[in-house]
Amino acid sequence: MITDDPGIMELNQTHRGLAKPTNVLSFPMLEGEFSAVTPGLLGDLVISVETAEREAIDAGITLEERMSQLMVHGVLHLVGFDHELGDKEAVQMEEKSLELLRLIENNPDLDAF
Repeated sequence: MITDDPGIMELNQTHRGLAKPTNVLSFPMLEGEFSAVTPGLLGDLVISVETAEREAIDAGITLEERMSQLMVHGVLHLVGFDHELGDKEAVQMEEKSLELLRLIENNPDLDAF
């Protein structure tokens, strides 16, 4: 889902207890009480286009490139990567992010998240 800052802020508050907008939220469906209802469905991603646009401008990249970064980042969270678990995990997630970005973006200088 693509939303605005107020929309993602509401979700961030409800699900993470953080009353502020963020760039991307991942909601995994492969774990938890209802994971058997839709086997194989990774989950949902929510991206704030307003935050993504600001971040794209700050990074000197296109909005589309920033959206690709956020999509890859969110999907990696859905399949179990977590950069917040430590330095080793952060490096693994960055390496996988770059690998996937190279498959979908033409800009060879585009960094991971």
